[in-house]
Amino acid sequence: MTDLRTLTRVQGANRALITRDVEPEGWRLTFADEPVLVKGFRKMVRGLEYDVAELALTTYLTAKEHGARFTALPIPLVRGFHHAATQVLVDGPIKVAADLTGKRVGVNRGYTVTTGVWARAELGEVGLDLSTVTWVRSGDEHVSSYVPPSNVEQAPEGHSLEELLLTGELEAVIGAGIDQPGVGPLLDVSPTWELRHVFPVNHLVVIRDDLVAEHPGLATAVFDAFVAAKRRYVDQLRAGLDESEQDRTLRRVMEATGADPLPYGVEANRAVLEELVGHALAQGILTRRLDLADVFIAETLELTG
Repeated sequence: MTDLRTLTRVQGANRALITRDVEPEGWRLTFADEPVLVKGFRKMVRGLEYDVAELALTTYLTAKEHGARFTALPIPLVRGFHHAATQVLVDGPIKVAADLTGKRVGVNRGYTVTTGVWARAELGEVGLDLSTVTWVRSGDEHVSSYVPPSNVEQAPEGHSLEELLLTGELEAVIGAGIDQPGVGPLLDVSPTWELRHVFPVNHLVVIRDDLVAEHPGLATAVFDAFVAAKRRYVDQLRAGLDESEQDRTLRRVMEATGADPLPYGVEANRAVLEELVGHALAQGILTRRLDLADVFIAETLELTG
């Protein structure tokens, strides 16, 4: 049995893999000790340090366009809503999305961060012309060769997005997760969900291209193992599991749709994936529309779970 150095963080959908109650047939996943997952993203994108890796979706799409030597499995491992990610001063002048026209909005870490992409898209859904905003990122991009649009700036060194919001240098922030009185979400509900029942994807799973080429069937084995682990979790949700915010979000989606809230496979996720690709293109993250057949490993295109 061959080991695969794997980057992921424990969560409901992969817990059975981490406890080894489920394993890919013929392979052993050995999990990296990476306390800050996004640092692992950077290691994968810049140094190809893992064999199998959880990766933020827009980080992956950006890396793929820039020649990354890994390809995704159709495993939307993490999903969530992002309307609450845009925060403003509760007593400030910004009351609706259109009030941010011509203003400066902070974005946690890089411009290509997936939460930022979905949150900007939701602001656009309710009336903000995204091109009129100056986006102020607090860090750099995982994909070092990526060049952001001209309306993206760097936050001043040594100043947090929270500080810049509280001092009025920013009118809103995205993804900063500020938890203090006087700061709250701009949007009450997710327009993406309310309008089209789209459940955003945040993270998926990738495998090094050289391993896929050398070992036909590897991608399918890993996919099947993730499916088996996820199904155990969904069964637990149906039985009433309610231990985390993730559990509660997925149960709400399951109750609203009557279906598995974490379907795996290209076709089951085509609409949400095509939408995210469209947002990434419109926001200047991608320069061309990627075909999903090129985004996922060929042997997994017809798999479902």
